[in-house]
Amino acid sequence: MPHIIAVFVFADFQLLDASGPVAAFEAANRLVPGSYDLRLVSLDGGLIASSSGVSLLTCPCQEAGEVDTLMAVGGWGVYSAAECEQTLGWVRARSGTARRMTSVCSGAFLLGAAGVLDGRRATTHWNRSADFCRRFPQVRLEPDRIFVNDGPVWTSAGVSAGIDLALALITQDLGEAVARQVARQLVVYYRRPGGQSQFSELLDLAAPDSRFAPLLDHIRSHLRDPLQVEDLAHWMCMSPRHFSRLFTAEVGTTPASAVERLRVEAASSYLESGQDSIQVIANRCGFQDAERMRRAFVRIKGMPPSAFRRKGGQVTDV
Repeated sequence: MPHIIAVFVFADFQLLDASGPVAAFEAANRLVPGSYDLRLVSLDGGLIASSSGVSLLTCPCQEAGEVDTLMAVGGWGVYSAAECEQTLGWVRARSGTARRMTSVCSGAFLLGAAGVLDGRRATTHWNRSADFCRRFPQVRLEPDRIFVNDGPVWTSAGVSAGIDLALALITQDLGEAVARQVARQLVVYYRRPGGQSQFSELLDLAAPDSRFAPLLDHIRSHLRDPLQVEDLAHWMCMSPRHFSRLFTAEVGTTPASAVERLRVEAASSYLESGQDSIQVIANRCGFQDAERMRRAFVRIKGMPPSAFRRKGGQVTDV
């Protein structure tokens, strides 16, 4: 039996959020015929206009049938969709029957509003991370991830990350060999190296007028220090718990993640421009040892420091 993939759209959705995954599932169908039954759905059906003005023909969500995987797309219209009780009711109902609940980009706001993400790990577009944290404090946001899998729930980062998500779902359904062939057909990474910080302004972290901008400057100039949450909270004259909550809500990432990424940022510059050993750079940037720096680079850059240095700092090879 084919896996029924219901791609849920709404007025003012982001076209690539829907078309990217659909193209991946289509390619998988050509390799393994009958694997997927793709259905574009909306609340009432009919033509639904994307933010680009291009419209897609959809069926009413109540006629979607037994959905195997629900995929909620994102876009500027997601806020209105997330306030529609009919939409949220249908999403909640599907979460009790579908094998997988997934979202692309800001589609995570729809799953969050429906309660699907409560107590789970998730991600969304980097530019929506701070807003997401404020709206859904019960969700453990991982803002630098391309996609996050927590049990039957999958969420992905901005726009093109929907293709990464689709490849991961195809891997789960049909195996790695098929997913790799799909990636080659689409001329994309099978597993994209690094996280969203490659493509976003996240490494700038806070705006200049943010209350945490001076703290981030302090971190950048004191990378050798321990920089534990308690130390940073003390520097801000806050309790650790209050500091962690405010920092994550405003900056869009946890204090520990921010420190790690700033250390990786500094270490990357040293690797690109100098001949110091990896151990020397690890000490200089506060990693304490080369193994800790290696693990941080794999998490953030998708490769160890040695490979990053050989590539001259580039992470663009397919």
